[in-house]
Amino acid sequence: MYQNSAHSASPSSKARAEAASPVLVEVTRGTLVESRHRGAFAVCDAEGRILHQAGDPERLVYPRSAIKPLQALALVESGAADAFGCTPAELALACASHDGEPLHSEAVTAWLGRLGLSPADLECGSHLPYNEAAAHALIRAGKAPGPEHNNCSGKHAGFLCVARQLGAPLEGYIDFGHPVQQTLLGILEQMGGLDLREAPRGIDGCGIPQYAMPLGNLALAMARLADPAGQPERRQAACLRIRAAMAAEPAMVAGERRFCTRIIRSTNGRALVKTGAEGVYGAALPERGLGIALKIEDGAGRAAEVVMGRLLRRLGLISEAEAEALQPILRPSIRNRVGRIVGEIRAAEGFPE
Repeated sequence: MYQNSAHSASPSSKARAEAASPVLVEVTRGTLVESRHRGAFAVCDAEGRILHQAGDPERLVYPRSAIKPLQALALVESGAADAFGCTPAELALACASHDGEPLHSEAVTAWLGRLGLSPADLECGSHLPYNEAAAHALIRAGKAPGPEHNNCSGKHAGFLCVARQLGAPLEGYIDFGHPVQQTLLGILEQMGGLDLREAPRGIDGCGIPQYAMPLGNLALAMARLADPAGQPERRQAACLRIRAAMAAEPAMVAGERRFCTRIIRSTNGRALVKTGAEGVYGAALPERGLGIALKIEDGAGRAAEVVMGRLLRRLGLISEAEAEALQPILRPSIRNRVGRIVGEIRAAEGFPE
């Protein structure tokens, strides 16, 4: 029989590791649990009190795109949103990890055009739209994807707006030392309640800096977006405006088939959820004044969505009727190549309550 090295670990060290990252999601096939996803989450209020948790809230994570709504605050606070006539749809697009549908790419191109710019000024790089129909349309037309199709293009258009408003260079706006990135760093520190100058640092897929922060502090930042009463008046107004834009334009935040758009629309903005890469998710719950942050250890987005859905149900943000309508994304089916249901993705037995 195969002997793996886990047997050499002491029971106490194994128990500590499992407690820091418990099994949260199971993937079944037939009658067997085929895969399991470990992770951690924190539900926090704007005072920093953790009300619910699983795993270690001090675990360092890169927030990835889950913090786009926080980064979008700079658009409003700098005066750029008013100076350049940003619509609610464009503010929502600044928060987006979108599918690259025409409504997204065309809106980004039009927004840049008002600034006298084009997609060529975006420094996020290019990839095919995540939306299959949009990708196939490009391929059939013999066209290569442009930066406007990048899922982060709305955020980057917002960065260019802020750069112009600050009188900063447009080129290199993604660099750590650029005034735009320093402004964003300050917002993240203030909302998350910590100093990130010495934090581990990386580069996101779209080229901007990422700073590692404890999961609990990410939840705090989202809670302060939901309940900014303790923040300066300018920050309070910016939070309200960004939240209103996401609630009014959920399709701009992701895409019609996507978890973020469907949850925001179904809850009428009571749950402003935002995905990030590598199994990260954040949420601001304005009516409850709470924030959620979660991280799936192996980076699986499918598990992150199931955990977020379970937490929203536990917190009363999704009613029974809404849960019935959202069943395909709250407890997704596993289908084979001919469409037959052969399993499901679900919260693990013993999910922390």
